[in-house]
Amino acid sequence: MSFVQLTYKFQQQKVAGLETMLMEHYQRQPDWELEAWLPPMLLAYNAVDFRLSLKDEVLFAYKGNLSTQNAVIYDHVLEPKSGLHMKLTLPQPFEHYTFSWYETLILLIGIFAVIALVRFGHLWFSQQLDGIEELALRSRLILQGKHEEALASPGRGKPRLINRALTKLLEELQDAQKERGRFDKFIRSNTFLDAETHIGNRLFLTNRLDALSHNQSMLAHGVIYLLEMDDLDLLQQSQGEIAAKELLNSTVNAISLLLQNQANSIFARRSHNQFAIVVPQISLIEADQLASKLLKICLSQPLPEVDNRDNFFHLGCAYFTAGDNAAQLIEEADMALRAAQLQGNSNWFMYDKGAIDEEFAKGSVRWRSFLENALVQKRFFPFSQPIIDSDGNEHHKEIFTRSRDNQGALIRASLFIPMANKCGLMPQVERQIIERVLLLLSNEPTIEVSNLPSNVKSAPQRYSINLSLDSLMSRAFTQWLKTTLLEYRHLTPRLIFEVAEDIVIQHQEKLLPKLDMIRKMGARLCVDHVGEQVVGTYYIRECHFDLIKVHRSIVRHIHMRPENQLFIRSLIGGLYRTEVQVCAEGVEVFEEWQTLKILGVSAAQGMYFSEPIEAK
Repeated sequence: MSFVQLTYKFQQQKVAGLETMLMEHYQRQPDWELEAWLPPMLLAYNAVDFRLSLKDEVLFAYKGNLSTQNAVIYDHVLEPKSGLHMKLTLPQPFEHYTFSWYETLILLIGIFAVIALVRFGHLWFSQQLDGIEELALRSRLILQGKHEEALASPGRGKPRLINRALTKLLEELQDAQKERGRFDKFIRSNTFLDAETHIGNRLFLTNRLDALSHNQSMLAHGVIYLLEMDDLDLLQQSQGEIAAKELLNSTVNAISLLLQNQANSIFARRSHNQFAIVVPQISLIEADQLASKLLKICLSQPLPEVDNRDNFFHLGCAYFTAGDNAAQLIEEADMALRAAQLQGNSNWFMYDKGAIDEEFAKGSVRWRSFLENALVQKRFFPFSQPIIDSDGNEHHKEIFTRSRDNQGALIRASLFIPMANKCGLMPQVERQIIERVLLLLSNEPTIEVSNLPSNVKSAPQRYSINLSLDSLMSRAFTQWLKTTLLEYRHLTPRLIFEVAEDIVIQHQEKLLPKLDMIRKMGARLCVDHVGEQVVGTYYIRECHFDLIKVHRSIVRHIHMRPENQLFIRSLIGGLYRTEVQVCAEGVEVFEEWQTLKILGVSAAQGMYFSEPIEAK
């Protein structure tokens, strides 16, 4: 456009020059001879038509041999006083100009070269900006705390030196987090594990028994075994430490393998030659069968040549029910152990407590019939217990399952849940509970708790629901859960699903897709019973849990147990700069809650705050 305007301006300047020449000739030579010099100039101008007049008299007229339809007409008055007037008609500057094929080719080549250069520059600039954008994306993920995603997408960030530096720092951070998890596990191992056999020590046994009792009264039924190797010291003296250690390790490994099928079982070393095994929620008949299997495993171990080989292993058993004294339970097991030793050979002995409630001895057939009828008649009911944060506000409520018999009496979850697991009915039970909780959220979004302490404030209602391994492994249950969460997606953010730590540790790869599905649906994830087993804590980051709940065995009397406080400190330190909240289970006295808050625990639940009440 500028070139065209310049051409028109050049034409206007030529016309202005012609006007100047005409005025000079008119002023100097009144009888000017225009025919002598003006036609060649007009011919040079490619003039189409020219007319010079003085008032009404035509002084000079010129008609060119060019014709045009888009002419430019210059009609100017040269001297207003005398009436000298000029009218000049010129063609458009480019009207009669035509490009040759050579000029067209040069022009096209130039245009294509410019286009190619601009395209190349655009691509190069876009590529450079893409690298910067990828670098900015990784930086944004790091600032949001999503280090795993930032490490998994190195991309082609530029400058590449900065991109490689980010990758290296993220890898070192990941290694540091794993090392922190290993260090936490090392602290827990040295606190709660026996250094020689790598099973629980005496402190671990005390913590777990405290968790199974309340005010020295057992909360559920089960059995405790005391296994003693009478001549272990003599074996060590005669055969050496290596032989004794091999016997210990082989016996412990075989017993641990047997106890894998017993949920929530406890295996610990009480002294140099004595071990304790606690199996909750087991019937008396099953306890006798398990005692026979334990003794059989011990007798199958390769025992070196020692005196009294047939009198080496002794097993004392004491069956307990809910309400039995925990301290007396150890004494009964010890008396049973002494009775087994008095028999003169390797054997086991069950402490005779008298008549055992038939409720604990009946088989699984009757339990299956009861559970199926309860499912059909919808006699499973949710009971809720509030979780209170450090500011005194209600964080959420945890749902506990209770059932009622035909007479309307409540049946403890510690009784029917193990039977439901054995009968494979837990998915149906948990499905019924989830439906009831969703109904509660739909009808009553906020529910008052009458027996909370006066300093506790009400909060928007949220519920946490426990999921068992059978439910998470059931394809039908997970598909139903996905459909239900989509249907109630407006209520899903108010749900928290809890999974036990031992389930996550043993089945992490299989559970990870199920847990991701629940999280993507909008619900939150929680892992409970943390600290019940001596394991690392890196799974918390890998599974993207939002909350963790410390097991009551760690919380019990924590204000008097520095080793448990050390565990809490290391756990919270390992979760530094994450959004994971740490909660505590089983808080019963003010001193426990006060100590937990000082240690940095976010929330807690237990009898100190409220008993579980029926959610209506």
